[in-house]
Amino acid sequence: MTTKNKLFVQKIHLIISVVIVMPVAFIYGFDPGSQFNIELNTVDEQNQFKAIMGLYIGFSVLWISGIIRTKYLRLALITNLIFMLGLGFGRLLSLFIDGVPTFGYQFGTFAELFLGFYGLWVLNSKYFKKP
Repeated sequence: MTTKNKLFVQKIHLIISVVIVMPVAFIYGFDPGSQFNIELNTVDEQNQFKAIMGLYIGFSVLWISGIIRTKYLRLALITNLIFMLGLGFGRLLSLFIDGVPTFGYQFGTFAELFLGFYGLWVLNSKYFKKP
């Protein structure tokens, strides 16, 4: 496998994560009701969603660092898989306890689990091992 293909396998899910997580961060932070069945009624609720926005942006910056600089790639992969699997398993728990959410959250659950397990696979695959 060429170096270019190896880098693609290692980083594509980080790129996908950034492309999805950054816009969602701003939606959560400034207008969650525009895309999700969410209505914020208090300053505390707004504050919580701004904090989530900051967390999403912070992780995205780390993933971008891993995409650009090889020395941050392993850290980016580990944080991405923890982030995605944490969200995905939390949503699965909610699915069983709270019921079926809207389609956007159902898709998000699948996508988060997929990206998390893909990151785990990359870390444990021949694509990440040094020759």
